[in-house]
Amino acid sequence: MTESHAALSSTWTGASALLFDLDGVLTPTAVVHEQAWQELFDGYLAETGHAGADGTGGYQESDYFDFIDGKPRFNGVRDFLASRGITLPEGPTDDAPDSPTVQGLGNRKNLIFNEIVSTRGVEPYAGSVRFIHAALERGLKLAVVSSSRNAPAVLKAAGLDGYFPVVVDGQVAAAVGLPGKPDPATFDYAARLLDVPADECIVVEDAVSGVQAGSAGNFRAVIGVDRGAGRQTLLDAGATFVVDDLDDLL
Repeated sequence: MTESHAALSSTWTGASALLFDLDGVLTPTAVVHEQAWQELFDGYLAETGHAGADGTGGYQESDYFDFIDGKPRFNGVRDFLASRGITLPEGPTDDAPDSPTVQGLGNRKNLIFNEIVSTRGVEPYAGSVRFIHAALERGLKLAVVSSSRNAPAVLKAAGLDGYFPVVVDGQVAAAVGLPGKPDPATFDYAARLLDVPADECIVVEDAVSGVQAGSAGNFRAVIGVDRGAGRQTLLDAGATFVVDDLDDLL
């Protein structure tokens, strides 16, 4: 038995539910989010003169993992801008995508993301689908806990919506007044909706902020899925153990 199999075998005992992040765990839309963020900030930094002609100060791939990954969209905007010493007005939540505000930039990113998804579609990770089936065979309850406000649409596009009776996404969090990851509040809320104690729930996450949220809560375990953040980084953030793909646990 491999280390991952042994860890999961021990973790299954006493578990009643799985709380999945969406982007990067169930679907490769994290890659789409990365592309959308890069397009957003490449354009913004160039337009405002914050990036030099040689790319100095421009958006880097590491910025996604350092400042954006797993966070509510507008928090990602604020944290990235802060990393460049930029402060913008907040703006109204429905601010126009071309407005130079935090809300405007966040809404512009959402337009870019939806355009990419609508033209390419969404294909779930095959290993994650097999893992879902294995969990259902064990009688576990399932929920999705995502910072994205597009979670229901992405789940439907990927053909996964029928597996998850509970979806706590960015829209739900805003409506209920829940702080986003790395606070564990959205995971706790999903556990309550499933009517399962937190200590019987396993969190499945690929983002540092999501792993931190799972670690901060009273959950049974946190499975880290390394889609680019780095195995040791996820362990340091509080993952119980880390796999490259959920298929590794089957």
